[in-house]
Amino acid sequence: MTTTSTPAVPAPEVVGTPHQPARRTPRERFSVGRTLKYAALVLFLVIVLIPVYVLFVTSFKGAGDASPARAWSLPQTWTTENWQTAWTALSPAIWRTVQMVVPSAIIAAFLGSLNGFVLSRWSFKGANIVFTLILFGMFIPYQAVMIPLNQLVLGLGIPSGVPSLILLHVIYGIPITTLIFRNYYMTVPHELVEAARVDGAGMLRTYWSIILPISIPSFVVVLIWQFTSAWNDFLFAVFFSSSQNGPVTLALNNLANGALLQNYGVSMAGALFASLPTLLVYIVLGKYFVGGLMSGSVKG
Repeated sequence: MTTTSTPAVPAPEVVGTPHQPARRTPRERFSVGRTLKYAALVLFLVIVLIPVYVLFVTSFKGAGDASPARAWSLPQTWTTENWQTAWTALSPAIWRTVQMVVPSAIIAAFLGSLNGFVLSRWSFKGANIVFTLILFGMFIPYQAVMIPLNQLVLGLGIPSGVPSLILLHVIYGIPITTLIFRNYYMTVPHELVEAARVDGAGMLRTYWSIILPISIPSFVVVLIWQFTSAWNDFLFAVFFSSSQNGPVTLALNNLANGALLQNYGVSMAGALFASLPTLLVYIVLGKYFVGGLMSGSVKG
């Protein structure tokens, strides 16, 4: 008995599945559009870093070497004397600024969180009008109300310096914090609040047990915003503090203008000291800041 063998049929080539992304060819990877995009990003980065370079190299120059004519040159002799002088002059003001920005940021964040929750999920008659009036505070320039604010603070008997600055930054921080939290809480499922109501939880219990634990992204955004705004403020510092009890921005201004002969090296080192805390905050929490902004951008 003879057997016949069928010829083997070659297996079809697997070209790929629609679920697999197509690989980019080298020509697509190095397209003109991508090259121009990255070139523009590098150009913007260089433009941003140019002042940082001038600040950094000037802070290590001696008194005779630090001049506008040699702003781009490296120091002839590297010295840390400018940093020591700037730290001696600014360290008390830096500590006072920390005492001012930390409580003002935390208090403004919690008040804005409560306002945002009430205006978004525990609405009442006239809530939109109240929200609009709160937002008006964002558009009132500081200069227009500086004299009335000064009279109000003096009338209340609040000491100048850190206490008065905390109060002012909290008040002026409430509108923006309320807006951020309200937009974030509008994205929270309504069923969570309704379930808490069915279980007998009141407004504060619902906020504390349900809303507050899921508000971390917005709190990061608000705390960074308030920290930066209060740390960099100069106008309130001029009106409501002095060189003995004021924040670092006022001390930095006095350091730059206090001497008859301008010492650019000390001024640049002081500027780097004053900007270092906010820079560290953005480096450590920058990705959470962007994520928190995007988490509340769905509704508004």
